[in-house]
Parts: sequence; structure tokens; C-alpha cells
Amino acid sequence: MAWVQAGGPRRRARPRSGRDDAAERRGVRSGARTLAPVAAYATDSLPPVHLSAKADYALRALAELAAAADRNVRAEDLAALQGVPREFLENILLELRYEGIVNSKRGSGGGWSLGRPASRISLADVIRATDGPLVTVRGECPENIAYSGAAEALQEAWVAARRSLRDVLEQVSLADVAAGRLPAAIDRLARDPASWVRR
Repeated sequence: MAWVQAGGPRRRARPRSGRDDAAERRGVRSGARTLAPVAAYATDSLPPVHLSAKADYALRALAELAAAADRNVRAEDLAALQGVPREFLENILLELRYEGIVNSKRGSGGGWSLGRPASRISLADVIRATDGPLVTVRGECPENIAYSGAAEALQEAWVAARRSLRDVLEQVSLADVAAGRLPAAIDRLARDPASWVRR
């Protein structure tokens, strides 16, 4: 599940052939595939950046693990500390273990711990592990799509949006969050009053 998804409902893609020039002219090309026409997706219906509950719960639990340093923490304790559903969090932790972000230990003194130093786990790492790529357009990565006509510049806009997200999410580590100190450039953005204006 993508973290940012632009556009309306995803349409089934079909193989592109050399004889399909008409479809190419009226549609959106994606590598070897032709997607639904741009006109089918009104730009005023584009959703805002969306962080899933899974990513939110994962980040909050991992911040607690970062604060715990090398101590193992039980899933039920993580859930209680952050007020999240224990069963849901346990499933998330299992996925994060598969990605190498956390380790688990059974028995006395067991629980969950970070799989590598908190300073080496960025927010982007966690979001990609839970939700997939930071930006997709109807399920496609921006570099894999091409728009036609007056909408041609949209691809570059989505690529730039992804770069902007990377510039923040790849710079902030779990160690930063647990310490309550964001990198200076990110802190300046957060302290700018304009950043808090909803629009």
C-alpha cells in the first residue's frame, strides 16, 4: 500500500502493442503499459498526503524501542505506552522483523528490540516497510508513468513531491525522534508558522 497516492481509483493496466497508437494518444503510458486516460482523474480530487495507521503505529512503537536502547520491550507494553491495539501492533512488528528493522526474543527478559542502531533507521525506512513506496500515482512509481498533452509536466511534479518527502523522512531517524531533537533543517521547517497552516 503506497504512502502517497495521487489520482482516482486505479484502473487495470493492459499490455501495450505497436498497433495500439490510438490508445497511446488518448491514454497515459507506463513503460510497456497503457493506463486509463488522464481525463478520468480530476486534479481537484487528488487526496492529501496520507500516513496509514500501520505506519503510524509502527513509528510510535519503534520510537519507544529507540528510547529503551538495548532493553527488550514486550509488545503489550509497547501497545500500552502508545495506546494502540496490541494484536494489530504484534502483526506490524512481525512484518518489521521480516524487514530486519526489529528483533524478537522469547522467554524471560524477552520482547522486541531494534534490529540496528536507532540512528540508522529513518522514518522513510519504516514507512516503506509498512506501506511501500513514499509516492505512487495510481499504484505506479512516478518515474514509470508518462502523461500526454497539457498534463505532461505532472510526472515531474510527482517526482519532485517524492524528493521533497525524502528530504524530510530520510533525514529524521528513530534516534532523533526518541531524543526529541530533529535535524536542524527539519526543525526549521517545523517551526515555520506557515508549516502549521492547513491547506
